[in-house]
Amino acid sequence: MSILIPFLRDDPTPLLEPLSQQRPDKASQLELILLDDGTNDPILSARLVSLIQSIPIAGSLITLTENSGRASGRNLLARKARGEYLLFLDADMRPDGESFVADWLALIDNAAPEIAFGGFSVDLAPRDPAYEVHRAMAAKSDCLPAVRRSQQPEKYVFTSNLLVRSDIFTTAHFDERFTGWGWEDVEWAMRVSSDHAIQHHDIPATHLGLDTVPQLMAKYRQSASNFAKVAARHPTLVATYPSYKIARIIRAASLEKPIQAVSHRTAACERLPAGLRALALRFYRASLYAEALRV
Repeated sequence: MSILIPFLRDDPTPLLEPLSQQRPDKASQLELILLDDGTNDPILSARLVSLIQSIPIAGSLITLTENSGRASGRNLLARKARGEYLLFLDADMRPDGESFVADWLALIDNAAPEIAFGGFSVDLAPRDPAYEVHRAMAAKSDCLPAVRRSQQPEKYVFTSNLLVRSDIFTTAHFDERFTGWGWEDVEWAMRVSSDHAIQHHDIPATHLGLDTVPQLMAKYRQSASNFAKVAARHPTLVATYPSYKIARIIRAASLEKPIQAVSHRTAACERLPAGLRALALRFYRASLYAEALRV
């Protein structure tokens, strides 16, 4: 199994440390490939090379001087991998349990999945009040058990903790026309789900890199055009998503700008409860998507 970790200005050390603590019989079944996608930090690079050399897993660091993007970077990692299976992990993840890698290897041995998503949590994430809105949103919408995710298997596929058989990814990789943040992994899952089974399992890792409200807003602005691409390519699937349904209503009533203004102020108001601010963020995102659907 090839463990593939791209990063940009993140320090993946907290993820590498638990991954490196494997028994020799497990370590021999693994390789670790990191991609520095344009950080340009020689001190960090030197520290990561030293860390890779000190762990029992065969590993390497690929360094790019310019950012290639989320889809392109992961495609590059897959091309460099030698494993029968690819495990994509985001650099700001941390395994929730000590048996994380062993559980993935056992799943491969026992079930030979084509594609599997292990899920994620916020259990180990920082409790700083600045991140409480993102924590509330993730806990409600993303940190779901496998039985819930399996009801819409393609919707809950993220590169944060994704296992793919390498021959499948060779013929169906991420679309590099997706730029900025978001939706390239879900679109990929929609595309391959007609030919390959997507399984969901409870092998979670924590998303340590929670965002502040301004950071989330910036990501949602980046993701709007990607959402419109997905909606155009997979209209039947996207039509079932609540974000699409709300965006359609907003677009029909031409309320994009008023809702953006109100939801932006509400989400940014630190005196309001986290749940209300999270709801405002969802409407802010939907109004951005409504604008993108008009183009």
